[in-house]
Amino acid sequence: MSAAPSPPGDVERIAALRLLNDEVTACRRCDRLVRWREQTAADKRAAFADEDYWGRGVPGFGDPAAAVVLVGLAPAAHGANRTGRMFTGDRSGDFLYAALHRCGFANQPTSVRVGDGLALRDAYITAAVRCAPPANKPTPTERDACRPFLERELALLVNARVAVALGAFAYGVLCTIGGVRPRPRFGHGAIVEVPAAEGSAELPPLAGISRIICSFHPSQQNTFTGRLTADMADTVLRDARRLANLAPA
Repeated sequence: MSAAPSPPGDVERIAALRLLNDEVTACRRCDRLVRWREQTAADKRAAFADEDYWGRGVPGFGDPAAAVVLVGLAPAAHGANRTGRMFTGDRSGDFLYAALHRCGFANQPTSVRVGDGLALRDAYITAAVRCAPPANKPTPTERDACRPFLERELALLVNARVAVALGAFAYGVLCTIGGVRPRPRFGHGAIVEVPAAEGSAELPPLAGISRIICSFHPSQQNTFTGRLTADMADTVLRDARRLANLAPA
């Protein structure tokens, strides 16, 4: 068996991530999602009537050298579809970025807009589907059409060791990519091993990621009802730090 190719250098990886993000932004592969994201951007929520909505595919955001990758479902119609940054501009993002700050992954507890000074350390945030879907429910066809973006992204995040699945939808996509079979039941705090690739010269299916940690999605429904509390979110993120061999925050 031939040796695995050497991973690209930092400059090449960052350039490749930027190219990938440009492709995500320009993607018009799914007609239903394109119509919805653009209609939502035109029919603005009253509170944001004076803002220009992003209205396109939303790229990943964070540290290209991240050890931990957080994967959500899809952009929110009046959140990331408005601001152009994952988990930014809605209650889910308010909850998530506050937790990331408490646990040492973010330099500030808020994410309001692109250019607001937010920076992530050792963490990268992305989603299984890159366009805001009606009722937050992508179809299986839309999920599968978007999956290659996530696969390429994970391959470029060569320092990633742990993936945090924000919700069962993201967990299912990560298990599919990672070849996790049979798939353990999703549950908050569950830690799932990713199988190694056959042959020592090959990378595992999720590149360097060896574990998936499950978390309830930080949706307003989950956080307002107490299904997901700040302590629960912090426990998952601290577990992610530990499993990725990062120093405690």
